[in-house]
Amino acid sequence: MQDKDLYQQILGLDSPWTVSDVELDHEQHEIRVHVNHPRGAKFCCPECQRELPCHDHAEKRRWRHLDSCQFKTILIASQPRVKCPEHGVKTALVPWAEKNSRFTLMFERFAIDVLLATQTVKGAQAILGTSWDETWHILQKAVARGKSRKVERKMPRIGIDEKAFRKGHNYITLVYDLDRSTVEAISDGHDTESANACFSQLSEDQLSAVEAIAMDMSAAYVKSAKANIPLAETKIVHDRFHVMKLATKAVDKIRRGEHRILKQTGDERLTRTRFLWLSSQENLNESQQARLDKAFKQELETAKAWGYKEMLRDLWHNEDERTATAYFKNWYRRVIHTKLEPMKKVAKTIQARLENVVSYCRLGVTNAVAEGINSKIMSIKRRVGGYRNRENFKTAVYFYCGGLDLYPR
Repeated sequence: MQDKDLYQQILGLDSPWTVSDVELDHEQHEIRVHVNHPRGAKFCCPECQRELPCHDHAEKRRWRHLDSCQFKTILIASQPRVKCPEHGVKTALVPWAEKNSRFTLMFERFAIDVLLATQTVKGAQAILGTSWDETWHILQKAVARGKSRKVERKMPRIGIDEKAFRKGHNYITLVYDLDRSTVEAISDGHDTESANACFSQLSEDQLSAVEAIAMDMSAAYVKSAKANIPLAETKIVHDRFHVMKLATKAVDKIRRGEHRILKQTGDERLTRTRFLWLSSQENLNESQQARLDKAFKQELETAKAWGYKEMLRDLWHNEDERTATAYFKNWYRRVIHTKLEPMKKVAKTIQARLENVVSYCRLGVTNAVAEGINSKIMSIKRRVGGYRNRENFKTAVYFYCGGLDLYPR
């Protein structure tokens, strides 16, 4: 088989396109494959698909293809232009690449695989032998392609959460499909308007189809959900992760205050015990459990607060909203009569939103998917050292977490 026949097969070219020449450039480490078509060949108008004779040709262009024999492979051709009676002179599309692309379809598919595997533009460009701008452009195009193909789906269970874009008060709001584990909408900020902007990206049918929405206790998100989702007050579930986070922070605040008082008298019992009080009982090893038991016997305020925090975790083990409400009221009565002010504050916060906390027993949703995606986003951010450009950051989130159909066809 001759070189021309070989590359005809490698490129998968069909009539009227044929390989006319193959050049090997050792100095540039390139293989250049020249592609041509015979006289009289007809091509379609890219606007109306009418088949027309070739009018003339655009200047020669180069497309990067998959490497062959460790050489960079470049496809070279002059794109034919057709004169359409309806649309005028138009450049016909070529079968090996998308419009305005400098890469073949096969190369773009491979590049997307590499980007997904490395999860960084810099890592992908090192493997692909492309510049940062070229690699990012492939990613950007893939997201645009995926969004244009996206089919509207009903999402019965969704979540809404915030994510820090950069250090400081710089956030984005994200809406998740909890069943598909995908990011469905992104907006700037983390207030009511930000949430409204996210919900506006969903159709009325999608919003009407929502059966449950998991969120933290953000008043802004609650307000937006009630304004955008029909009967939202019966569908909101305040995520147990965030509720328990409030309780854990209260325990830590009590520990710090008690530790300060004890240290003034030379008592170091709470020194280096922070991890004990932030953990759940089942996550402690034997040594840590022994230290915890000792703290309980000494009747420390921190130990009491930790005990109430652990009791609160059982709230989500109740079978229905009625029993969960009764369980919470019993827990609330115990806490509210203590001197543990931070824990009492948590109890009052939960009581004010109790209906949308115990709704978990009926709806069974959490923002665990959101936390998993957030961890993935954080991992991507760390690998690239952060994103200076907010739009680039949002594009990367859609690429890695959007569940989009990214590949060219």
